[in-house]
Amino acid sequence: MNGNNTKYIWATLRILMGWLFFWGFLDKLLGLGFATEADAAWIRGGSPTFGFLSYGTAGPFAPIFQALAGNPVADFMFMMGLMLIGLALLTGVGVRIAGYSGTALVLMMWLAHLPPENNPLIDDHILYAVLLVGLATVRAGQWVGLGNRLARAASKTAPALAAILQ
Repeated sequence: MNGNNTKYIWATLRILMGWLFFWGFLDKLLGLGFATEADAAWIRGGSPTFGFLSYGTAGPFAPIFQALAGNPVADFMFMMGLMLIGLALLTGVGVRIAGYSGTALVLMMWLAHLPPENNPLIDDHILYAVLLVGLATVRAGQWVGLGNRLARAASKTAPALAAILQ
C-alpha cells in the first residue's frame, strides 16, 4: 500500500471517529431517540451521565463512577468532551489533543464497566483508544481537513499554535 492510500485511510478513520463522538453529543443534547429519548435530552434538563453511570457501571470502579451520576459538572465536561473531540476529528483541527483526550474518555468508559460483557478485557472501547492514539500520532488532521492549512498559516506568526492545530 502506498503512502497516498494510507493517508486517506487515516483521514477516513478520523472522520468516522469524529462522527461517533459528535453524534453522541447531538443525541444526548437533543434527545433524538437513538440512545437518548426526547424527554431525557440535555436541553430539556436531562442528565447525559445519569443513566449510564447509575445503571450501566459494574466492577471495582463502579462506586466511583456512580457517585458522579447526574453531577452537573460531570454532565458539562462529558458533553463538551464529546462535542470538542468530535468537531476536532471531523475538521482535522487539533487532532493530537482530540486523539489523546478521546482516548482518556473511552478508557474511563471502559473502566466504568469491568469486566466487559463478551470478553475478559477487550471491547470496543479499547479498539477506539488504540485508534485514537494512532490518529494522534500520525497527525491525521493533516489530510482531508483544515488542520494542515491552519497550522501552515499559524506557523508564520505563532509556531506553538501551529503545533496544536495539527
